[in-house]
Amino acid sequence: MWKKKENNSESQTSVNDKYKDRLFVFIFGREENKEWTLSLFNAVNGSDYVDPSLIEFNTLDDFLYMGMKNDVSFLVSYQMNLFEHQSSYNPNMPLRMLGYTGQLYSKYIADKGENEYGSTIIKLPVPKLIVFYNGKRNVEDEVILKLSDSFDEEHREESDIEVRVRMININYGRNEALLKASNPLEGYSWFVDKVREYTWQLESMSLESMSDDELKKNRAAILAKAVDRAVKEMPKEYVIRKFLRRHRAEVAGMLETEYDAIAVAEKFRLQGKKEGFQEGLQEGLKEGIEQGIEQGIEQGIEQGRLEERANTEREREGRLAAEARIKELQAQLAAQSK
Repeated sequence: MWKKKENNSESQTSVNDKYKDRLFVFIFGREENKEWTLSLFNAVNGSDYVDPSLIEFNTLDDFLYMGMKNDVSFLVSYQMNLFEHQSSYNPNMPLRMLGYTGQLYSKYIADKGENEYGSTIIKLPVPKLIVFYNGKRNVEDEVILKLSDSFDEEHREESDIEVRVRMININYGRNEALLKASNPLEGYSWFVDKVREYTWQLESMSLESMSDDELKKNRAAILAKAVDRAVKEMPKEYVIRKFLRRHRAEVAGMLETEYDAIAVAEKFRLQGKKEGFQEGLQEGLKEGIEQGIEQGIEQGIEQGRLEERANTEREREGRLAAEARIKELQAQLAAQSK
């Protein structure tokens, strides 16, 4: 029997169904997996809640909330915990979390029947913002992302608002204590790590017999094989093992969707970097030509000045020599007349 730590406060969780195509939410955002969700919550917050019925999933209305698509949020006692999963590094999560938090507060106020225009202060749960990161970029076990990092450095201290997001690296082998504290999370981390490893192995072998275009066409089949192998080899101690075996087809489709999204984002990033380089090169050449012309003109003027001074000096020396010669001739004539 699951029991809750000494606290009888109402608890609620909201999940956006549109993100159920993401494996992380598919595992931790389902009614049947409330125990895993609670395990994840306890690991992150250092709590020991044991009653999964405390968690009630609720879907945000896309129309009402203008397309907001947060992953999972929990309202427990005085805390509102927003959980987001990222397969690529995103330093703009504080900005996104700011939007999510505002919408969740609006929903909270509406559900409680509070009046935000009234003269009585509304007691709000404290927001705790968490990002679970398992991308390929090497980042520290834990990083605090801040909204103020997006502000101009010279005026950063003038801001009247700050948002801090705790980004936790859940790649397998990182944050071992936290992963050990949540068996489902550790199992998820192990699984994703193995799928990546086996996908890379299969793609490497396929390169010997397939062109790049053929490899792209067969990517779904390759990923399905990697998922199948990872599911079969998953240690039995991981509680998500049976769930993944039962949903392996959906899991493969979700991972394919996530990997494609990451690949597209990377493609745009590299394309932008390439275009930026070309623009920078052209601008640099243009500036270099303009600077070269300016420098050439300046050097020409300076050279002219130098030559003018040299000519003036030669003229002065010539006059002095002529005057000296005249004086010499005058002296000779004076001597002869005597």
